[in-house]
Amino acid sequence: MENRIDNMTVEEMKKKLKELKDDLCDLEDMHAFTFGKTTVHIGAEKAQNMQEEFEEECRIFNQQISELEKELKTRAAL
Repeated sequence: MENRIDNMTVEEMKKKLKELKDDLCDLEDMHAFTFGKTTVHIGAEKAQNMQEEFEEECRIFNQQISELEKELKTRAAL
């Protein structure tokens, strides 16, 4: 994503940042709904795998958000 950030305008970065935050929020909402409704019906191992996948996806979104925010701050300081 680093190369892509370098080639983005400030407006494109702001748009991408909003999209990433919206996607993260959607992921969290979907996970809360799905996980809350299905844990009774699935085994502990499956539930643990679901949780690990969710945490990894969140980590990736948060990393991308952090990179964009850092670059936006850097460009704003120039």
